[in-house]
Amino acid sequence: MKTRRTALVARRSTLVALFATLAGAACASSSSSSSSPGEARPAPLDPAKAQRYIFSYFKGNGEDGLHLAYSEDGYAWRALNDDKPFFHPSVGKEKLTRDPSIVRGPDGMYHMVWTAGWSEQGFGYAESRDLITWTNERYVPVMANEPTAMNTWAPEIFYDSLKTRYQIVWASTIPGRFPDSTGGGGKYNHRLYYTTTKDFKIFAPTKLLYDRGFSVIDADIVKDGTRYVMFLKDERETPAQKNIRIAYAERPEGPWSQATRPITGDYWAEGPTVLKVGWEYIVYFDRYREHRYGAVVSTDLANWEDASVQLAVPDGMRHGTAFAVSRADAERLLANEGHQAMRDSSPARRATP
Repeated sequence: MKTRRTALVARRSTLVALFATLAGAACASSSSSSSSPGEARPAPLDPAKAQRYIFSYFKGNGEDGLHLAYSEDGYAWRALNDDKPFFHPSVGKEKLTRDPSIVRGPDGMYHMVWTAGWSEQGFGYAESRDLITWTNERYVPVMANEPTAMNTWAPEIFYDSLKTRYQIVWASTIPGRFPDSTGGGGKYNHRLYYTTTKDFKIFAPTKLLYDRGFSVIDADIVKDGTRYVMFLKDERETPAQKNIRIAYAERPEGPWSQATRPITGDYWAEGPTVLKVGWEYIVYFDRYREHRYGAVVSTDLANWEDASVQLAVPDGMRHGTAFAVSRADAERLLANEGHQAMRDSSPARRATP
């Protein structure tokens, strides 16, 4: 394992140096990779064969919108679009874009959900063909049937290929609903809820997904063979947990197992998102008290090694989702970045003396 890790470190350093070259090459090939109105929809993406990765994230309180970062190895990430947002929200009372979760559907459409505010009873939704232009933004009031629900935090999308539908999971506190296991400023007692949809227009009634007797937030589900794996944050404050654990199920809607021991260390962590790169599962998380990101890696989902020292992410990056994209989609993003830089430096946009 150490020999492979040394080789990976050397390769990652080389990849960082190649980023500028890739951006230039993408600009040159942008005309061939862009879609025409009559072009057939792309084939479903096989993450195992993808060679490019995108990380959606927010900065600050989420007030400025969606940010994206790019990587070829899952460790060296750089901000796209000069770290300017790709999308500005307009739904919700606070109009925030916290915890953006993005999934590519089998038809090639990217679907995004996000936390629209601290005290909302729903989340935001938008869609995109290219991760650049986002349309059909709307508010999805998934907790409207619970008038006392205090929040709808960190919605995450999982595509269930067996049932050909999307499952969205989030955390909410309903005062007095569960025995106290306080986590989050002394007033929250979260459980995980979910809904399903095939088209992001009609949603199934909200159901409870996970209650194992403790406050829990920030779920991320992946499929591993015939089982389903859910990474989650144990939100208990007394005694303090604030760590990332794993639960397992035979179906994405559960029932889910009791959580494992923590896979993160002696620090507070939240917002787990998992990416499969080669033989490794990389779980990223926000070490929010320290204002930095961390990562642990495993080849078997049982034995974990800290890889935070090898991780390079944009300054100020916060809770989001890492996902695989096709080479064409990655090149389109890089080409857009090159074109944007040219537009920003054009005579019409330069400041006059």
